[in-house]
Amino acid sequence: MREPQWLNDREMRTWQSFLAAGALVAREIERHLKQEGLSHTQYEVLVRLADAPQHSVRMTELADALYTSKSGLNYQVTLLEKAGLVRRESCDTDVRGVLAVLTDTGRARLAEIAPGHVETVRQVLIDVLTPAQQQAIAAGLGEVGRRLAQPPAKP
Repeated sequence: MREPQWLNDREMRTWQSFLAAGALVAREIERHLKQEGLSHTQYEVLVRLADAPQHSVRMTELADALYTSKSGLNYQVTLLEKAGLVRRESCDTDVRGVLAVLTDTGRARLAEIAPGHVETVRQVLIDVLTPAQQQAIAAGLGEVGRRLAQPPAKP
């Protein structure tokens, strides 16, 4: 068995900073959205549907886009349905497919919540960083995301 390549001081600071910032930013985003009566996942569902053609997306595609399980997404969409913000429809092209569709009420609710959400994101992340730091973080974390999103290489 190979000896692990332990993190040096710079690498450890990077890792610990990532963990702390990610947790604290997520906590502030969740706090704001909880005041609005939504979870972060529910808000992201509304955003994705608002941006989609015909304001609808297949549930499996939505789960993949949000990096969540199908069962977890199903639960969140059920809550959004009960609130009248989303509805489910059968997919015309696939009898097994189910679409999540943004309702007019959902679109209006998103329009109410979005300004406060953007303000929170600015306060806890964007405005804290210089443009150069924003660019470096976007590039670095973008690369991490691209690598992790790729299917594993077959041996």
